[in-house]
Amino acid sequence: MNQPIIQSAGTTGDVTEFILREGTELSGMRPAGRMITDTDSGTFVYLLDDGERFVHVHFPEEIWPQMATALQSGQTPGLSGGGHRLELVNFAEELEMLIFNIEGNDNYGEVFSTAVEKAFSQILGA
Repeated sequence: MNQPIIQSAGTTGDVTEFILREGTELSGMRPAGRMITDTDSGTFVYLLDDGERFVHVHFPEEIWPQMATALQSGQTPGLSGGGHRLELVNFAEELEMLIFNIEGNDNYGEVFSTAVEKAFSQILGA
């Protein structure tokens, strides 16, 4: 199975909705409430649990502004794909922990760290 990638995002009221690339199925998935990074592909990765393994949902750099908006809204964002919707539990806590950990930390690679610091500058500077 291809790793799911966020294709777009929108906001309804205060809630950000992340939309998966076509052909990605969410049926039987549960949010794992954890987020990691994939510095090789330059993405944040939210983990879903399908009962047997973790499925990695990749958030590419072009989606980071909407991730920042979701973080600032204080609302739990949603994930939609294949006619299903999940709430991304612990999204804000996990993302905030990561961006503060990445700030000034070249263990993530200078290119990735710099991109994160730029995209989330409002949050880091708050």
